[in-house]
Amino acid sequence: MKAGEIYTKTMPFVWAKLMLGLATVLISAVLFGILMGLAWLFNSEGVTGIMILIWLAATGTIRFIIMHYIGYMVKAGHIAVIAEAATTGRVPNNQVAYGKQMVTERFATSNVYFALDKLVAGAVKQIQKGIGKLGNALDFIPGMGTLTGLAQFFIDLSLGYIDECCLGYTFYKKEQGPFKSAADGVAVYAQNWKTLLTDAAKTMVMVILSLIVITLILFVALGLLFRLFAWPGGVAFIIALMIAFAIKFSFIDSFILTRTMTAYMGVAPSTVITFDLYGNLCKLSSRFKELFDKGQNEQPAPQPAYAGAYGAAQAPSPAQNETQEENAVFCGHCGVKNQRDVKFCGGCGNKLG
Repeated sequence: MKAGEIYTKTMPFVWAKLMLGLATVLISAVLFGILMGLAWLFNSEGVTGIMILIWLAATGTIRFIIMHYIGYMVKAGHIAVIAEAATTGRVPNNQVAYGKQMVTERFATSNVYFALDKLVAGAVKQIQKGIGKLGNALDFIPGMGTLTGLAQFFIDLSLGYIDECCLGYTFYKKEQGPFKSAADGVAVYAQNWKTLLTDAAKTMVMVILSLIVITLILFVALGLLFRLFAWPGGVAFIIALMIAFAIKFSFIDSFILTRTMTAYMGVAPSTVITFDLYGNLCKLSSRFKELFDKGQNEQPAPQPAYAGAYGAAQAPSPAQNETQEENAVFCGHCGVKNQRDVKFCGGCGNKLG
């Protein structure tokens, strides 16, 4: 199923996000009207300034509560449905109920989701910084520093969608614990980072341009309205920004998330994670190491490729060599010799037949 089709078929989540965004604007506008009414009663510029400061603080708090708690869980449900559609080619009939069920089953409480989200986001950013250092080797070329800086700017904006893809992998790997699946998801990104970031970064230009256009249109409309009531123009700009971000959060972000996740899920199932990648990522990112360790703890018997992140198993004694030779099986993917009772290759992590 293509990204555009998934986007149109998961519109209930888009509308839910829009309602949340507009709810913050409505509450903020009502609060502004009340505070300005109080300021009008006192008829003092000093009181008006204080009321505006109170309004800004209250607006920020309201937006944080609604968008970072309720909004996050709605987005998590949307991610679950997109992952299902991208991997199976179908959207669940009652997608809202399905998304809620999947989030509840995978994370139990919102605190688990928030903790996992922070770890994944931190790991992706740290890994990207490590990858970005490779581009510094070209800084000696005149003008290359500006180009790489601009490219890094778009990449940094794209990372918010990449870490959501890694969380989407936890819904794809239902048989594993959420922390292990998230660690695997980050490893999938690290192994395919060029393809995934190129696709994600291309869409960021559309996001920036759309946000600028929407904000300007809303600012002009609200500016004329505020001018009639002689209210501060800066407040009109803030409300315009809030409405623009509500539109971005619902329509634009959802579209980009769908596109990025579709590309991610297109490569994830066929990606064979290299044996040493987990160990390298643990060295590169403290957040990934924490994520990896939590995944190890929730698995009673880690797979060999996953358990081998900190190094290969100890070498067998000479007395065991003959027995191991008889029980050896060779991987058809990379040719490495493994024990017959091992399910995954110790060289490439490929499942042994």
